[in-house]
Amino acid sequence: MPSLRDMRSRIASVKNTQQITRAMKMVSAAKLRRAQEQIVNMRPYAQRILQVVTDVALTRQVEHPLLKTPSKANRVLMIVITSDRGLCGGFNNAVCRFTEKYIRDYKDAHEKMDFIFIGRKGADYFRRRGIQARQVILNLAREISYNMASKMAETCMNEFTAGDYDEIRFIYNEFKSAISQKLVSERILPIELVETPAEPANLKTAASPTMIFEPEPKFIIEQLLAQHFSTQVFRCMAESVAAEHAARMTSMENATKNAKEMISKLTLTYNKLRQASITKELIEICSGAEAVSD
Repeated sequence: MPSLRDMRSRIASVKNTQQITRAMKMVSAAKLRRAQEQIVNMRPYAQRILQVVTDVALTRQVEHPLLKTPSKANRVLMIVITSDRGLCGGFNNAVCRFTEKYIRDYKDAHEKMDFIFIGRKGADYFRRRGIQARQVILNLAREISYNMASKMAETCMNEFTAGDYDEIRFIYNEFKSAISQKLVSERILPIELVETPAEPANLKTAASPTMIFEPEPKFIIEQLLAQHFSTQVFRCMAESVAAEHAARMTSMENATKNAKEMISKLTLTYNKLRQASITKELIEICSGAEAVSD
């Protein structure tokens, strides 16, 4: 049976933890607001660039290595995005487990699988399992920027064009809402062209096979593909950052609620122990008084 002092100490400890989780929730909520605005504003831009690239490519007037899909992907570069810190529920675990399953399923199909880990949690998880990373990038949530994504995109494009890899794939959590994230395994290179459905609104802007381009389609596609790939890399990073803040905010909110419930239970137990102690003392006093009077 714990003593009253032990119960008071435990209640104070849980209250301190509750204050910490409440503060972390507020911080994550503020960061989520900014990250959500960024990703919501970026998505239409990224989708529009892909649509323009698709329209130009479907005219069959231009070819580019980034658009050619090999018959078999023998050399694959996987870029896995996790967080540097924990306390965000199953955010990191979902990415790591999916990547681990992907490795088991495709290790015999691919001749070469290299990894770039963005985030300390993913790098540590796979290092303990004997998988070495080609590169580890830390502090994404703090240092995320378009320049950072553009440099990484340029390196990946050069390696893909040189034939070092047949496929470049991102694995990350896509932000859906403050309480929902979706695990995504997305092939970034070669670029997957999806033809826009023929609707009246799109027919006016779609490129025709006989359309005359100025400047030449080759020059246009070069500029668009570089811009598109950099934007997609930045979008994947921004999606993961927003999902991380959302997961941490939800996790800290649940932790705060659990701490409140625990405080209530501990307080009830403390009151019962205190009442039992007072009752015991009263019985002893009454018994002593009766013994003296006799």
